Amino acid sequence: MDQIDRKLIAILQENARMPLKAIASQVFLSAPAVSARIEKLETQKLIQGYHAEIDQQKLGYHITAFISLELSAQQKGEFYPFIAACPNVLECNCVTGIYSMLIKVAFPSTQELDQFIGQLQHFGNTSTQIVFSTPVPHRNVVVAAEDAENS
Repeated sequence: MDQIDRKLIAILQENARMPLKAIASQVFLSAPAVSARIEKLETQKLIQGYHAEIDQQKLGYHITAFISLELSAQQKGEFYPFIAACPNVLECNCVTGIYSMLIKVAFPSTQELDQFIGQLQHFGNTSTQIVFSTPVPHRNVVVAAEDAENS
Protein backbone atom coordinates (compact mmCIF):
# COMPACT_ATOMS: atom_id res chain seq x y z
CA MET A 1 0.00 0.00 0.00
CA ASP A 2 1.50 3.29 -1.07
CA GLN A 3 0.74 6.92 -0.26
CA ILE A 4 -1.92 7.16 -2.97
CA ASP A 5 -3.78 4.16 -1.53
CA ARG A 6 -3.61 5.78 1.91
CA LYS A 7 -5.05 9.01 0.51
CA LEU A 8 -7.82 7.06 -1.26
CA ILE A 9 -8.77 5.36 2.01
CA ALA A 10 -8.83 8.70 3.83
CA ILE A 11 -11.01 10.27 1.12
CA LEU A 12 -13.44 7.34 1.05
CA GLN A 13 -13.76 7.35 4.84
CA GLU A 14 -14.85 10.98 4.64
CA ASN A 15 -17.23 10.53 1.70
CA ALA A 16 -17.62 7.13 0.06
CA ARG A 17 -20.06 8.63 -2.45
CA MET A 18 -17.56 11.10 -3.89
CA PRO A 19 -17.44 10.72 -7.68
CA LEU A 20 -14.39 8.94 -9.06
CA LYS A 21 -13.51 12.00 -11.12
CA ALA A 22 -13.36 14.18 -7.98
CA ILE A 23 -11.25 11.58 -6.15
CA ALA A 24 -8.96 11.28 -9.16
CA SER A 25 -8.30 15.02 -9.16
CA GLN A 26 -7.26 14.86 -5.50
CA VAL A 27 -4.76 12.04 -6.02
CA PHE A 28 -3.60 13.17 -9.49
CA LEU A 29 -4.63 9.98 -11.30
CA SER A 30 -7.21 9.14 -13.96
CA ALA A 31 -10.66 7.94 -12.89
CA PRO A 32 -10.00 4.42 -14.30
CA ALA A 33 -6.72 4.22 -12.34
CA VAL A 34 -8.52 5.27 -9.15
CA SER A 35 -11.27 2.72 -9.82
CA ALA A 36 -8.66 -0.04 -10.25
CA ARG A 37 -6.91 0.94 -7.01
CA ILE A 38 -10.18 1.00 -5.06
CA GLU A 39 -11.10 -2.41 -6.47
CA LYS A 40 -7.68 -3.74 -5.36
CA LEU A 41 -8.20 -2.32 -1.84
CA GLU A 42 -11.62 -4.02 -1.73
CA THR A 43 -10.15 -7.33 -2.93
CA GLN A 44 -7.46 -7.10 -0.23
CA LYS A 45 -10.27 -6.46 2.32
CA LEU A 46 -8.71 -3.14 3.38
CA ILE A 47 -12.02 -1.61 2.32
CA GLN A 48 -14.71 -3.88 3.72
CA GLY A 49 -17.85 -1.97 2.82
CA TYR A 50 -19.63 1.34 2.40
CA HIS A 51 -22.22 2.54 4.91
CA ALA A 52 -24.74 5.32 5.37
CA GLU A 53 -24.65 7.17 8.68
CA ILE A 54 -28.18 7.08 10.10
CA ASP A 55 -29.88 9.18 12.79
CA GLN A 56 -31.17 6.42 15.10
CA GLN A 57 -33.44 8.82 16.98
CA LYS A 58 -35.35 9.72 13.80
CA LEU A 59 -35.94 6.01 13.18
CA GLY A 60 -37.41 5.62 16.68
CA TYR A 61 -34.39 4.08 18.43
CA HIS A 62 -34.25 6.40 21.44
CA ILE A 63 -32.22 4.14 23.74
CA THR A 64 -28.58 3.30 23.08
CA ALA A 65 -26.83 1.19 25.68
CA PHE A 66 -23.66 -0.74 26.33
CA ILE A 67 -24.14 -4.10 27.98
CA SER A 68 -21.25 -5.97 29.57
CA LEU A 69 -21.77 -9.72 29.73
CA GLU A 70 -19.88 -12.27 31.79
CA LEU A 71 -19.63 -15.25 29.44
CA SER A 72 -17.76 -18.51 29.94
CA ALA A 73 -15.64 -19.86 27.10
CA GLN A 74 -17.89 -22.93 26.90
CA GLN A 75 -20.90 -20.74 26.03
CA LYS A 76 -19.33 -18.98 23.04
CA GLY A 77 -20.55 -21.64 20.60
CA GLU A 78 -24.16 -20.98 21.59
CA PHE A 79 -23.78 -17.24 22.23
CA TYR A 80 -22.15 -16.12 18.95
CA PRO A 81 -25.02 -17.29 16.69
CA PHE A 82 -27.57 -15.87 19.15
CA ILE A 83 -25.99 -12.41 19.28
CA ALA A 84 -25.37 -12.29 15.52
CA ALA A 85 -29.10 -12.87 14.93
CA CYS A 86 -30.22 -9.98 17.19
CA PRO A 87 -31.13 -7.01 14.96
CA ASN A 88 -30.85 -4.46 17.79
CA VAL A 89 -27.21 -5.37 18.43
CA LEU A 90 -25.06 -2.74 16.72
CA GLU A 91 -21.75 -4.18 17.82
CA CYS A 92 -20.43 -7.03 19.97
CA ASN A 93 -16.83 -7.17 21.13
CA CYS A 94 -14.92 -9.83 23.04
CA VAL A 95 -12.98 -7.87 25.68
CA THR A 96 -10.68 -8.33 28.66
CA GLY A 97 -11.75 -7.97 32.28
CA ILE A 98 -14.48 -9.40 34.46
CA TYR A 99 -17.01 -9.14 31.65
CA SER A 100 -15.89 -10.85 28.46
CA MET A 101 -18.40 -9.28 26.03
CA LEU A 102 -19.21 -5.63 25.41
CA ILE A 103 -22.40 -5.22 23.40
CA LYS A 104 -23.71 -1.96 21.91
CA VAL A 105 -27.46 -1.97 21.32
CA ALA A 106 -30.22 0.39 20.18
CA PHE A 107 -33.88 0.01 21.19
CA PRO A 108 -37.02 2.11 20.89
CA SER A 109 -37.75 1.84 24.63
CA THR A 110 -36.30 0.81 27.97
CA GLN A 111 -38.93 -1.94 28.15
CA GLU A 112 -37.52 -3.59 25.02
CA LEU A 113 -33.99 -3.14 26.33
CA ASP A 114 -35.04 -4.80 29.59
CA GLN A 115 -36.50 -7.80 27.70
CA PHE A 116 -33.26 -8.19 25.75
CA ILE A 117 -31.16 -8.04 28.92
CA GLY A 118 -33.38 -10.81 30.30
CA GLN A 119 -32.46 -12.95 27.27
CA LEU A 120 -28.76 -12.17 27.73
CA GLN A 121 -28.86 -13.20 31.37
CA HIS A 122 -29.38 -16.78 30.16
CA PHE A 123 -25.67 -16.62 29.27
CA GLY A 124 -24.36 -14.87 32.39
CA ASN A 125 -24.29 -11.75 34.55
CA THR A 126 -24.76 -8.39 32.87
CA SER A 127 -24.05 -4.75 33.62
CA THR A 128 -25.79 -2.09 31.53
CA GLN A 129 -24.97 1.55 30.88
CA ILE A 130 -27.54 3.67 29.02
CA VAL A 131 -26.07 6.43 26.86
CA PHE A 132 -27.18 9.98 27.71
CA SER A 133 -25.11 11.73 25.04
CA THR A 134 -22.23 11.06 22.65
CA PRO A 135 -19.64 13.85 22.76
CA VAL A 136 -17.38 11.93 20.33
CA PRO A 137 -19.47 10.02 17.76
CA HIS A 138 -18.09 7.28 15.54
CA ARG A 139 -15.16 8.59 13.59
CA ASN A 140 -12.74 7.34 11.00
CA VAL A 141 -9.42 5.63 11.56
CA VAL A 142 -6.48 7.94 10.94
CA VAL A 143 -4.57 6.78 7.89
CA ALA A 144 -0.92 7.24 8.90
CA ALA A 145 1.58 8.55 6.41
CA GLU A 146 3.97 5.89 5.15
CA ASP A 147 7.10 7.55 6.53
CA ALA A 148 5.48 8.05 9.96
CA GLU A 149 4.71 4.33 10.03
CA ASN A 150 8.35 3.39 9.34
CA SER A 151 9.81 5.71 11.99
